[in-house]
Amino acid sequence: MTDFDQFDNEEDIPKSKTQIKREVEALQDLGKKLLSLSKNQLKKVEMSETLREAIEEDGRIKKHEAKRRHLQYIGKVMRSEDHETIAQRVALFDTTSAAYNKLFHQLEIKRDQLIGENSKDVLSQYLEENPEVEDIQLLRQLIRQSQKEVSQGSNTTNRKKLFRFLREAEERRLGLKD
Repeated sequence: MTDFDQFDNEEDIPKSKTQIKREVEALQDLGKKLLSLSKNQLKKVEMSETLREAIEEDGRIKKHEAKRRHLQYIGKVMRSEDHETIAQRVALFDTTSAAYNKLFHQLEIKRDQLIGENSKDVLSQYLEENPEVEDIQLLRQLIRQSQKEVSQGSNTTNRKKLFRFLREAEERRLGLKD
């Protein structure tokens, strides 16, 4: 009988020091990403008041060693936070993240569907899924102008405007934009 036979499942196995250290470093890395966000972006991330104060305090610290210790403190505070939700929200702000790229590609696909042959069906489905879209008339106008551009093979100005409209609507829906 080995030492590990006494544990019924993987949850009962204690974490190694290396695993604990990796988790702490991951929380510190997430803290670094939080520190790089703008004030408006930070407002859109749900976190405790303690963590928010620690992040605001970082701007006051100038010395390298003090910054390192403060980052460790932020990592410690992050242990009691819902760090998975915070990481997901931060990923949507990071233009190099997979979550941001996935959202970007989904919006491109939606734009192309709105311009395509079944645009009326796609538009009605889009409006059902996104009732918060306020300027439906502008959306319809951008779709018509984009379809005209595609048929003429001319520049992509209105397609870019349509994409920007969809992106802003999605950012408002996700709470990324005011």
